[in-house]
Amino acid sequence: CSVATKLCLRLLLRLNACLCHLHVETLQSKRELQGTLKQVQKLLTAHETSYCNKTIYQTTCPKLDAPTNGRKLGKSQSVGHEVHFLCDPGYELVGAESRLCQESLVWSGQQPTCRDINECASSPCLNGGTCVDEASQFSCVCAKGWAGVTCQTATHAAAATTLPAATNGPFVRPPRCTITQGTTHCTCEPGYTISGRDSYTCTDIDECQLFHNGQAGRLCQHACVNTAGGYRCTCPAGYDVTRDGRGCKDIDECATRLNNCTKDQTCINTNGGFQCVRVECPKIPNATYIKTSPMRCERNPCPMDNKACSQTPNSFSYHYLSLVSNLSAPRVMFRVSALRQVGDTLRFSLLGGRPIRRYFTVQRSDRLTGQLMLVSPVQGPATLEAEVEMMELERREQLGRYITKVTMFVSQYDF
Repeated sequence: CSVATKLCLRLLLRLNACLCHLHVETLQSKRELQGTLKQVQKLLTAHETSYCNKTIYQTTCPKLDAPTNGRKLGKSQSVGHEVHFLCDPGYELVGAESRLCQESLVWSGQQPTCRDINECASSPCLNGGTCVDEASQFSCVCAKGWAGVTCQTATHAAAATTLPAATNGPFVRPPRCTITQGTTHCTCEPGYTISGRDSYTCTDIDECQLFHNGQAGRLCQHACVNTAGGYRCTCPAGYDVTRDGRGCKDIDECATRLNNCTKDQTCINTNGGFQCVRVECPKIPNATYIKTSPMRCERNPCPMDNKACSQTPNSFSYHYLSLVSNLSAPRVMFRVSALRQVGDTLRFSLLGGRPIRRYFTVQRSDRLTGQLMLVSPVQGPATLEAEVEMMELERREQLGRYITKVTMFVSQYDF
């Protein structure tokens, strides 16, 4: 039971014993003093009984469930620990991204939910196509004469209606015929076929249309161009065709000096292009920063009596990533680590509002490392900026703050 309460009871007993030896002027005063001591003794005894009968049954927060169509990251239910919530592809989080087990053994915030994303809201179907919203994806019902994932490609039949029928030229060849026992047999060169009822005309086979969605996959990673008797693959600007003639490989404009970045800029190669960047140190009230490397700014020393300065970030570091469109998730994009622990707590968090939290979250991978996680695919082209804060604490007092800014250039292509 309470040690303090026991000591108080012993003290009262000693005072009561000593009271018998004290010289009191009147019997009435002595009785009044004894009555007061008895009342205090009863009050402390009742408090001690109440305290001793209490039993602590719960030392952790209640178990939290993952939201429907989502997941929960983190298993610990102890005080000071956080759990994070993610939604499955095709759903967005409504409510708190994380909840903290407080000292009152109650979780902070409210339980979040996962809401279905309407993939048809952006009208992705082209050329009169009808969008059908499905679980975590969409499909297009194309109008006559159009095909493709978003109805972006004119079909062979549609193209034929806009072009005059070919009767000669590279796409029409005469057949090779032989007569055997009075029967004529005709064949065509590779890449051509006998057309219709006219067995004396060879027309080009459009491999691009014929194998557009074959079981073996597309002929070309990007675009297919039909040629007389064959086909060839092309790539968008910023890419070269691979050795097999079907894929696309990014051109590193920074390594090959095919860029126009100035001397005070840094060239960042991206998928299909490049970016010229120059880091400028932030301007923050109560503090000044100096560039210590092309991608890092550190705070100048603060005056001893300037607490506002000491609360500003100690440093800013800048990093750049090049991503393809619709990169699968979840996956680790970047890690932030401390060389050694200063203070009793090291905390990692993601700065910014809901737009960036739709795609990213931060979680701890070990005692000194936090990692930036991609939780939802990003459709390009897009440029995203995520800020990861690492904070050192000692008894909840800030010792240091370090900001890592990660800029991601997302290509419009998935290669």
